[in-house]
Amino acid sequence: MVALATGTAAKATVEERQLVARCLAGDASAWEAILQAYARPIYSLCYRFTGRAEDADDLSQEACLRVYRNLGQFRADQGSLKTWVLSVTRNLLIDHYRRGKHDRLTDSLETSGPMALGGAARPMDPPETAERAPDTGVLRREMREQIQRGLTRLSPELREAVILRDLEDLDYKEIATLLRVPEGTVKSRINRGRIELARVLRGSWSGPAGKAAQT
Repeated sequence: MVALATGTAAKATVEERQLVARCLAGDASAWEAILQAYARPIYSLCYRFTGRAEDADDLSQEACLRVYRNLGQFRADQGSLKTWVLSVTRNLLIDHYRRGKHDRLTDSLETSGPMALGGAARPMDPPETAERAPDTGVLRREMREQIQRGLTRLSPELREAVILRDLEDLDYKEIATLLRVPEGTVKSRINRGRIELARVLRGSWSGPAGKAAQT
Protein backbone atom coordinates (compact mmCIF):
# COMPACT_ATOMS: atom_id res chain seq x y z
CA MET A 1 0.00 0.00 0.00
CA VAL A 2 1.65 3.22 -1.12
CA ALA A 3 -1.15 5.77 -1.13
CA LEU A 4 -0.74 8.70 1.23
CA ALA A 5 -3.12 10.28 3.67
CA THR A 6 -4.77 13.40 2.34
CA GLY A 7 -4.64 16.94 3.62
CA THR A 8 -1.42 16.69 5.61
CA ALA A 9 1.30 17.93 3.26
CA ALA A 10 1.87 20.41 0.49
CA LYS A 11 0.73 19.30 -2.95
CA ALA A 12 3.21 18.31 -5.59
CA THR A 13 4.71 21.07 -7.69
CA VAL A 14 3.84 21.58 -11.33
CA GLU A 15 7.30 20.32 -12.26
CA GLU A 16 6.76 17.11 -10.27
CA ARG A 17 3.39 16.53 -11.90
CA GLN A 18 4.86 17.02 -15.35
CA LEU A 19 7.80 14.76 -14.59
CA VAL A 20 5.55 11.93 -13.44
CA ALA A 21 3.24 12.39 -16.43
CA ARG A 22 6.19 12.23 -18.83
CA CYS A 23 7.53 9.13 -17.16
CA LEU A 24 4.16 7.38 -17.30
CA ALA A 25 3.98 8.30 -20.99
CA GLY A 26 7.23 6.41 -21.59
CA ASP A 27 9.75 9.25 -21.52
CA ALA A 28 12.99 7.58 -20.39
CA SER A 29 14.65 10.92 -19.65
CA ALA A 30 11.90 11.70 -17.13
CA TRP A 31 12.64 8.49 -15.23
CA GLU A 32 16.35 9.34 -15.28
CA ALA A 33 15.49 12.73 -13.78
CA ILE A 34 13.47 11.06 -11.02
CA LEU A 35 16.35 8.72 -10.25
CA GLN A 36 18.85 11.59 -10.14
CA ALA A 37 16.61 13.50 -7.74
CA TYR A 38 15.65 10.67 -5.37
CA ALA A 39 18.17 7.82 -5.60
CA ARG A 40 20.30 9.41 -2.87
CA PRO A 41 17.41 9.98 -0.39
CA ILE A 42 16.24 6.42 -1.02
CA TYR A 43 19.68 4.98 -0.33
CA SER A 44 20.13 7.23 2.69
CA LEU A 45 16.91 6.02 4.30
CA CYS A 46 17.77 2.37 3.61
CA TYR A 47 21.27 2.84 5.00
CA ARG A 48 20.15 4.55 8.18
CA PHE A 49 17.64 1.82 8.95
CA THR A 50 19.92 -1.13 8.16
CA GLY A 51 23.39 0.18 9.02
CA ARG A 52 24.86 -2.03 6.26
CA ALA A 53 26.04 -0.76 2.88
CA GLU A 54 25.32 -4.06 1.10
CA ASP A 55 21.78 -4.24 2.43
CA ALA A 56 21.21 -0.59 1.61
CA ASP A 57 22.40 -1.17 -1.97
CA ASP A 58 20.01 -4.08 -2.47
CA LEU A 59 17.07 -2.40 -0.80
CA SER A 60 17.54 0.93 -2.57
CA GLN A 61 17.56 -0.83 -5.95
CA GLU A 62 14.41 -2.70 -5.00
CA ALA A 63 12.85 0.55 -3.79
CA CYS A 64 13.62 2.29 -7.09
CA LEU A 65 11.98 -0.59 -8.94
CA ARG A 66 8.93 -0.38 -6.68
CA VAL A 67 8.71 3.37 -7.26
CA TYR A 68 8.80 2.81 -11.01
CA ARG A 69 6.15 0.09 -10.93
CA ASN A 70 3.82 2.07 -8.68
CA LEU A 71 4.33 5.53 -10.14
CA GLY A 72 0.80 5.48 -11.51
CA GLN A 73 -0.48 5.45 -7.92
CA PHE A 74 1.17 8.78 -7.12
CA ARG A 75 -1.44 11.43 -6.35
CA ALA A 76 -0.12 14.95 -6.80
CA ASP A 77 -2.85 16.47 -4.61
CA GLN A 78 -1.82 14.34 -1.61
CA GLY A 79 1.80 15.40 -1.18
CA SER A 80 5.13 15.97 -2.84
CA LEU A 81 6.85 13.40 -5.01
CA LYS A 82 9.69 13.14 -2.49
CA THR A 83 7.30 12.30 0.34
CA TRP A 84 5.62 9.65 -1.79
CA VAL A 85 8.96 8.14 -2.84
CA LEU A 86 10.11 7.93 0.79
CA SER A 87 6.77 6.40 1.74
CA VAL A 88 7.26 3.67 -0.85
CA THR A 89 10.78 3.11 0.48
CA ARG A 90 9.60 2.94 4.10
CA ASN A 91 6.91 0.42 3.18
CA LEU A 92 9.56 -1.68 1.47
CA LEU A 93 11.73 -1.61 4.58
CA ILE A 94 8.82 -2.71 6.75
CA ASP A 95 7.93 -5.51 4.31
CA HIS A 96 11.55 -6.61 4.14
CA TYR A 97 11.97 -6.85 7.89
CA ARG A 98 8.68 -8.66 8.33
CA ARG A 99 9.50 -11.35 5.80
CA GLY A 100 13.25 -11.53 6.33
CA LYS A 101 13.39 -13.69 9.46
CA HIS A 102 15.70 -16.15 7.71
CA ASP A 103 17.69 -13.63 5.66
CA ARG A 104 20.75 -11.64 6.63
CA LEU A 105 18.45 -8.93 7.96
CA THR A 106 16.74 -11.02 10.61
CA ASP A 107 15.56 -8.36 12.99
CA SER A 108 12.36 -6.40 12.83
CA LEU A 109 12.38 -2.62 12.98
CA GLU A 110 11.81 -3.04 16.71
CA THR A 111 15.09 -4.92 17.22
CA SER A 112 17.30 -3.84 14.31
CA GLY A 113 21.04 -3.31 14.74
CA PRO A 114 22.83 0.02 15.01
CA MET A 115 21.83 2.53 12.34
CA ALA A 116 24.56 4.32 10.43
CA LEU A 117 24.90 8.04 10.92
CA GLY A 118 27.68 8.57 8.41
CA GLY A 119 27.92 11.19 5.71
CA ALA A 120 27.56 14.91 6.02
CA ALA A 121 27.39 16.55 9.42
CA ARG A 122 23.94 16.36 11.00
CA PRO A 123 22.34 18.17 13.95
CA MET A 124 23.53 15.47 16.36
CA ASP A 125 27.13 15.65 15.19
CA PRO A 126 29.61 17.54 17.41
CA PRO A 127 30.27 21.11 16.19
CA GLU A 128 33.37 21.93 14.19
CA THR A 129 35.82 24.26 15.95
CA ALA A 130 39.40 25.33 15.36
CA GLU A 131 40.34 24.44 18.93
CA ARG A 132 39.41 20.77 18.74
CA ALA A 133 41.97 18.28 20.02
CA PRO A 134 44.13 16.13 17.70
CA ASP A 135 42.06 13.06 18.56
CA THR A 136 38.90 14.64 17.14
CA GLY A 137 38.36 11.74 14.76
CA VAL A 138 38.38 9.25 17.63
CA LEU A 139 35.95 11.34 19.67
CA ARG A 140 33.58 11.76 16.73
CA ARG A 141 33.66 8.05 15.94
CA GLU A 142 33.00 7.10 19.56
CA MET A 143 30.15 9.60 19.78
CA ARG A 144 28.59 8.25 16.58
CA GLU A 145 28.78 4.73 17.96
CA GLN A 146 27.09 5.87 21.17
CA ILE A 147 24.33 7.56 19.18
CA GLN A 148 23.83 4.44 17.09
CA ARG A 149 23.46 2.30 20.18
CA GLY A 150 21.17 4.89 21.74
CA LEU A 151 18.86 4.92 18.74
CA THR A 152 18.42 1.15 18.92
CA ARG A 153 17.10 1.57 22.46
CA LEU A 154 14.27 3.85 21.38
CA SER A 155 10.87 2.43 20.60
CA PRO A 156 10.29 1.95 16.84
CA GLU A 157 7.89 4.89 16.53
CA LEU A 158 10.22 7.30 18.35
CA ARG A 159 13.29 6.07 16.48
CA GLU A 160 11.61 6.48 13.12
CA ALA A 161 10.40 10.00 13.93
CA VAL A 162 13.88 11.13 15.03
CA ILE A 163 15.50 9.68 11.91
CA LEU A 164 13.05 11.33 9.53
CA ARG A 165 13.26 14.75 11.22
CA ASP A 166 16.83 15.07 12.48
CA LEU A 167 18.65 12.87 9.97
CA GLU A 168 16.52 13.01 6.83
CA ASP A 169 15.46 16.63 7.47
CA LEU A 170 11.79 16.17 6.54
CA ASP A 171 9.36 18.75 7.88
CA TYR A 172 6.49 17.87 10.21
CA LYS A 173 3.84 17.79 7.50
CA GLU A 174 5.93 15.51 5.30
CA ILE A 175 6.53 13.13 8.18
CA ALA A 176 2.83 13.15 9.09
CA THR A 177 1.96 12.24 5.51
CA LEU A 178 4.61 9.55 5.35
CA LEU A 179 3.66 7.93 8.67
CA ARG A 180 -0.07 8.52 8.21
CA VAL A 181 -0.49 10.10 11.63
CA PRO A 182 -1.57 13.61 12.73
CA GLU A 183 1.07 16.33 12.74
CA GLY A 184 0.66 16.72 16.49
CA THR A 185 1.55 13.06 16.93
CA VAL A 186 4.67 13.57 14.84
CA LYS A 187 5.82 16.49 16.99
CA SER A 188 5.13 14.53 20.16
CA ARG A 189 7.11 11.52 18.93
CA ILE A 190 10.05 13.68 17.88
CA ASN A 191 10.16 15.50 21.20
CA ARG A 192 9.85 12.29 23.19
CA GLY A 193 12.45 10.61 21.01
CA ARG A 194 14.96 13.42 21.47
CA ILE A 195 14.43 13.46 25.23
CA GLU A 196 14.76 9.68 25.48
CA LEU A 197 17.85 9.62 23.27
CA ALA A 198 19.48 12.35 25.36
CA ARG A 199 18.68 10.39 28.52
CA VAL A 200 20.17 7.21 27.06
CA LEU A 201 23.30 9.01 25.89
CA ARG A 202 23.83 10.69 29.27
CA GLY A 203 23.76 7.29 30.91
CA SER A 204 25.95 5.52 28.37
CA TRP A 205 28.53 8.05 27.21
CA SER A 206 31.85 6.89 28.61
CA GLY A 207 34.33 8.46 26.18
CA PRO A 208 36.93 11.12 26.99
CA ALA A 209 34.45 13.93 26.43
CA GLY A 210 31.96 12.30 28.78
CA LYS A 211 34.58 11.79 31.43
CA ALA A 212 35.71 15.39 31.12
CA ALA A 213 32.13 16.57 31.57
CA GLN A 214 31.88 14.62 34.81
CA THR A 215 35.00 16.19 36.34
